[in-house]
Amino acid sequence: MRRRSFNALLLITLIAVSSNCSKKSTNTPTPPVTPTDTIDRTPSPVGDVVGKVVVGYQGWFAAIGDGSPINRYWHWAQTWEQQPSTTNKAISAWPDMRDYTNKFPTQFANLGNGQPATVFSSFSDQTIDTQFKWMKDYGIDGAALQRFNPSGLEGPVRDAMAAKTKIAAEKNGVKFYIMYDVSGWTNMQSELKTDWTNKMSQYTSSPAYAKQNGKPVVCIWGFGFSDNNHDFTAANCLDVIKWFKSKGCYVIGGVPTNWLTQTSDSRPDFLNTYKAFDMLSPWMVGRIGNANQSDGFFVTINKADQAYCNANGIDYQPCVLPGDLSARQRAHGDFMWRQFYNMTRVGAQGIYISMFDEYNEGNQIAKTAESQAFIPAGSGFLGLDEDGTACSADYYLRLTGDGAKMFKKIIPLTPTRPTKPVL
Repeated sequence: MRRRSFNALLLITLIAVSSNCSKKSTNTPTPPVTPTDTIDRTPSPVGDVVGKVVVGYQGWFAAIGDGSPINRYWHWAQTWEQQPSTTNKAISAWPDMRDYTNKFPTQFANLGNGQPATVFSSFSDQTIDTQFKWMKDYGIDGAALQRFNPSGLEGPVRDAMAAKTKIAAEKNGVKFYIMYDVSGWTNMQSELKTDWTNKMSQYTSSPAYAKQNGKPVVCIWGFGFSDNNHDFTAANCLDVIKWFKSKGCYVIGGVPTNWLTQTSDSRPDFLNTYKAFDMLSPWMVGRIGNANQSDGFFVTINKADQAYCNANGIDYQPCVLPGDLSARQRAHGDFMWRQFYNMTRVGAQGIYISMFDEYNEGNQIAKTAESQAFIPAGSGFLGLDEDGTACSADYYLRLTGDGAKMFKKIIPLTPTRPTKPVL
């Protein structure tokens, strides 16, 4: 998906001094422990992210004629200036359109039921209000609004979506917070601070803006990944984290899957940077695709992650995914439920759903075409019944709501999915 796969001399000096002080020496006395060196291992109390289930919210779909500043088929099509079609598409799953009143034409063939194949625009007030109403109705606590580099063509529509998210969250009683995705952001270190100061920080005054430990929540996704799209130094990233903390924020890090072992996707010099976050949320899209793999990660990754976070006063917010529909990963909900079960029994402080409206990678929980009757004929998209089990369009919203109940101990911990695919 978006996760396309998916300080400065003073800080460097401080890191070097810290490293030297950690080495035993017979000549230099060990410096006394100061309050800033002490790890607060007191568990964070339940707030707007601890003890809660949050969804990643793209809010990045637009259409020609929707009144948005971009006025293109943003994220629906490869060529945004043209209507999406079988040969010009950027999605891998088809939305269920029955709850939307503002619909926009495409060049896809009619749906299997004969209705025209239309799409929604996230810019539409009715769309975003409907989607946040789903969150409220199905027991989802909050939404992390994805914010990419706001400069350039997409900036105005991203700004507009932040304002619209605030209104929809307040209206429907759902929390939200800003989640920066720094992928490919060349001047990230300075521009991120400017964007927060001049634009995004204003939203923290909203009663719907998420707070944790009395602090406004902000997430930064993309520090420490080992690809060229996240080519930031550990010192530069640490500077950004400390800057947000100096502004009174509770800072979540969207980090590599292997952040602790620092293998594969994670850079080996970033552990101290990861430790500076208040909460860690390791990325999982593309890492697992069935219940057995979730069990394997529970043993080899999640247990160690949780133990390290507990020992270092960090909250842990692992990802839970519905699975890529186009890759037939979902197993009519068994894959997702197994992750809820594993992340609940590991003792996670929060859960992050990847994602709410990610039709591009097929990892969405928002209402989805349940069968070929609701999919454009000949498009190649799969319905939620792709494995022979009929599932209602809202099934993964209901499943998320039940998973949240288990996570919050409202219902017992169980490896057996209680959610019926069709009511």
